[in-house]
Amino acid sequence: MSACGAPVHPEAIEAWEFGSLVPTEPQLFALADVLWCPPTVLMGVEPRSLAEHRMARQLSAERLAQLVGMAPEVYRGAEAANQWHGDYRQTKALVEALGLSLRKLIGVMGRVEELAGHLRAAIEGRWKSHVGPITEITTLNRTRVGDALRTMHGEFADFSERYMGHVVARNADARLKEIAAERSAYLRQLVDHFWELIGEAGEAPPFNSVH
Repeated sequence: MSACGAPVHPEAIEAWEFGSLVPTEPQLFALADVLWCPPTVLMGVEPRSLAEHRMARQLSAERLAQLVGMAPEVYRGAEAANQWHGDYRQTKALVEALGLSLRKLIGVMGRVEELAGHLRAAIEGRWKSHVGPITEITTLNRTRVGDALRTMHGEFADFSERYMGHVVARNADARLKEIAAERSAYLRQLVDHFWELIGEAGEAPPFNSVH
């Protein structure tokens, strides 16, 4: 690590191994080089936040700010809030610098909860009224979004029909609890299921393909 420009005491390395201390960003990048592995292996997580995606690419905040054409303090504010509000040119540069897919960009922009809210409202009510807002969030075309919402609305309606059928038939509470658990699990995975239905468009880089 000293040869990589990040000297460190053996005691610090032991502390990293035992989890009582975490390396700084320069130390993390140097350690990844020394061990010949991606930073994500050492991070132990799949990058989700803007900061995690940046570190996965071994970029300092200042360097990434330079690449996207943004003042360092503004970029750091975006990381702190996990909310991206760059313009089209800056967002395109961010996608290229971090290798983001459309799905990952939505996460980096801090709009996953907003997307989840629209999905929940769509499956519980009139799904057609949420096509527009979800299209705006994801930049997908309306037909693709509409097809996904129609499918999810039908799947969720099936839970209610099965539940009420067991209620009317006065079946055992165990079966009712099982259906309720399936419904709860479905709701927790709404965003992931939406992207599964969208398919390859969600995993493709934005700006370079037709969604």
